[in-house]
Amino acid sequence: MPPLRIKICGVTTPADLAAAVAAGADAIGLNFHPSSPRFVIPAMARQFLRLLPPFVEAVGVFVSRPVAEACAFLDGLEGPIHTVQMHAGRPEPPPARFRLIPAYQVREAGDLEMIAGQLSIMQASAVLVDGHAAGLHGGTGRVAPWDVLAGWSPGVPVILAGGLTPENVAEAVRRVRPFGIDVASGVESSPGRKCPDKMRRFIDAARGA
Repeated sequence: MPPLRIKICGVTTPADLAAAVAAGADAIGLNFHPSSPRFVIPAMARQFLRLLPPFVEAVGVFVSRPVAEACAFLDGLEGPIHTVQMHAGRPEPPPARFRLIPAYQVREAGDLEMIAGQLSIMQASAVLVDGHAAGLHGGTGRVAPWDVLAGWSPGVPVILAGGLTPENVAEAVRRVRPFGIDVASGVESSPGRKCPDKMRRFIDAARGA
């Protein structure tokens, strides 16, 4: 099994970015959804991209935007973001030089059939599965149904999100065996502000699993 990939999503300050990198994150998420407490403006995103060290990837996070429009927005940042994470998006493929990670809320096994049917249309590079919270998109703290997701093989790597914390992430990794994990609220001291200690403990627990 390849090494677990870990993304800290919703970074909003240079200090939080530095702490995520120091804790061992493989990727950080920049949230471009205006109503999110983790929203960052383009000028701030450009600053983060300049601070990002080699071998740590930035991911652009969007909600309900056409994929081509999101990719054009990232092109305008003139930085190294080539992966789009799209919540509540239409099933459409990205432009050639971008990778697409569609994000879905999952409640039951029937949801997985619908997701699998859309992934090939999207030419997705991976799929993110989150806990269900009506009207919300990521960072909700709702745990995904691990037993439903265990053993699911949709043909692309599975990234587990939803209610992960330093206390439960090891169990989640052992039960679901995902390619990667994604966390936002579970390593925060307040909405949009990351806690360095929680990030360290989260990453250590996940890799230890």
